[in-house]
Amino acid sequence: MEYLIIILSAILVNNVVLSQFLGICPFLGVSNKLSTAFGMSGAVCFVITLATVVTYLLQNYVLVPLGIEFLQTISFILVIAALVQMVEIVLKKTSPSLYQALGIFLPLITTNCTVLGVAISVVTKQFTFGGEAHMLNLAEATVYALATAVGYGLAMLIFAGIRERLSANNVPAALRGIPIALITAGILALAFMGFANLA
Repeated sequence: MEYLIIILSAILVNNVVLSQFLGICPFLGVSNKLSTAFGMSGAVCFVITLATVVTYLLQNYVLVPLGIEFLQTISFILVIAALVQMVEIVLKKTSPSLYQALGIFLPLITTNCTVLGVAISVVTKQFTFGGEAHMLNLAEATVYALATAVGYGLAMLIFAGIRERLSANNVPAALRGIPIALITAGILALAFMGFANLA
């Protein structure tokens, strides 16, 4: 039951983009087309999940035992940067068109606050289940990271679908582009706030 609560909470109730407002830059920048939003969602999903597992192990088996927790942020960023480089190399070889479409936003996953935010929250934040607060174990942390990444992808794909539809409609000149995107993102965030009653 805890895993179901973690999954629903991460995807719907505490959606990392629409509730916590992390990772807004790539969310707005890559969501013009469903194809690029799907590719970015897949890359972020892979990086968030793998980075969380690696940083969880790094925190609990290296930094804490050695008493060097103050190196947490820099070491987490190095892990994330290495994983993003790996994703970039794989995409360049397997899907050059997606690699070109993602452009500058692919290397920016390294500085995407979503990835770092999830990795840090897993090792520092206490989660409450059944009225008791406790730290996540590795399995729960992995499920949380994957569900958070799925929530990020879901928000990005819904937003990209809406933006594709908007581009085919007659939007007033003053609202075209970023203004209508921000209004749409706000309405989408309000829609996701309705899930807060599930918590």
